[in-house]
Amino acid sequence: MARKALKLASWTSVALAASGVYLYSNNYLDPNDFGAVRVGRAVATTAAISYDYLTSLRSVPYGSEEYLQRRSQVHLRSARRLCELCCANRGTFIKVGQHLGALDYLLPEEYTSTLKVLHSQAPQSSMEEVRQVIREDLGKEIHDLFLSFDDTPLGAASLAQVHKAVLHDGRTVAVKVQHPKVQAQSSKDILLMEVPQIHWELSTKRVLLMEFVEGGQVNDKDYMEKNRIDVNEISCHLGKMYSEMIFVNGFVHCDPHPGNVLVRKHPDTGKAEIVLLDHGLYQVLTEEFRLDYCRLWQSLIWTDMERVKQYSQRLGAAELYPLFACMLTARSWDSVKRGIGQAPVTATEDSEIRSNAANYLPEISQLLNHVPRQMLLILKTNELLRSIETALGTRSSASSFLNMSRCCIRALAEQRKRDACSFFRRTQICFSEAFSLWQINLHELLLRVKGLRLPGWVSALLGWLTRAPH
Repeated sequence: MARKALKLASWTSVALAASGVYLYSNNYLDPNDFGAVRVGRAVATTAAISYDYLTSLRSVPYGSEEYLQRRSQVHLRSARRLCELCCANRGTFIKVGQHLGALDYLLPEEYTSTLKVLHSQAPQSSMEEVRQVIREDLGKEIHDLFLSFDDTPLGAASLAQVHKAVLHDGRTVAVKVQHPKVQAQSSKDILLMEVPQIHWELSTKRVLLMEFVEGGQVNDKDYMEKNRIDVNEISCHLGKMYSEMIFVNGFVHCDPHPGNVLVRKHPDTGKAEIVLLDHGLYQVLTEEFRLDYCRLWQSLIWTDMERVKQYSQRLGAAELYPLFACMLTARSWDSVKRGIGQAPVTATEDSEIRSNAANYLPEISQLLNHVPRQMLLILKTNELLRSIETALGTRSSASSFLNMSRCCIRALAEQRKRDACSFFRRTQICFSEAFSLWQINLHELLLRVKGLRLPGWVSALLGWLTRAPH
């Protein structure tokens, strides 16, 4: 077991280093900021973690109370070392640390709880550095632009930090200032949505002025309960939103860690609302990839194993398609074969997935080297969304799979209509689409009825009869 824990920790550390090298080779990092010192830190951290696991667990009987206690202590020390490495190397290492901190369903709690701090409390730039960036980009001092400007940032991330400020006309804004040493992002990777609203006249490549939006992090159940926001509604809306992005539009926000997704009640309507922040990492999916991915998910949802194999292999999984299906769904292969929508994840299955993760790391690495690069960001996005569902207690509900299936049906029908040669054929496709969506609605209704307990029905009926006039 010590070797398994060592394997997990070593591969986690290697993932940090490998991700840094990958992004370095693809020009996401300034070459001047990536060198022997940063690589040396990663290697030293990996060595320290490996040595700690080997020496601390070697002579302790596996499964004993002392073993479990020591293992937890080693997990915690290792997680702190990784966090220190991320903070020291900054940039991409923080991005990877944020990702690892969101994998509640996969990594030990000591790792996720320690690395979660990187979601909103990454290393900060000094106020002098902030003033310098604003001065260089906007040509004015802070006091010339703002009535007030909070020195303490609301949050700091891998590439920038956010300060609350008030303009001279009284509008409250969020000022996002890029860390001085971060290379400017390519314009093709930046998309800014209507919410929060952008103040373009006071924005540059390194300074972004946005509407200030109050809200809680999407995984903060206490905030939702306090503000009477339904966690199931939020989880459902988040799933629908990303299904639309991935399957229908092919344009995906690929950094949905909890620090980048807020929830709130709209101040005017009182309705629950999801606010996406940090639009610096999007993936544009090719038409071929998007449609194959749609067909794969439809096959997984409807348990068509032949097509699961076919479309997994089209996406680069080769003979590792069972592992690929398990990674996409975060379910065991037995659950995939039975049908992922038939039952939610059990504690036993969750424990099995966690314990097997370290054993399959070489195969996982091989698989990730063969799938398209688009898939790497989609996998990261899926894992972050899954971690949010785990935190909210809504993971793998049948309704989430049905919402995905609706989007797949719409996307594939739209493609067939574009390729149709006649009005009659397009009409046929429209009727087929409508019928398929109706089938899903009926299936969802039957699942809801099945979920209701008979005593509840009887109690409700008796209550209605006693209130009915005689």
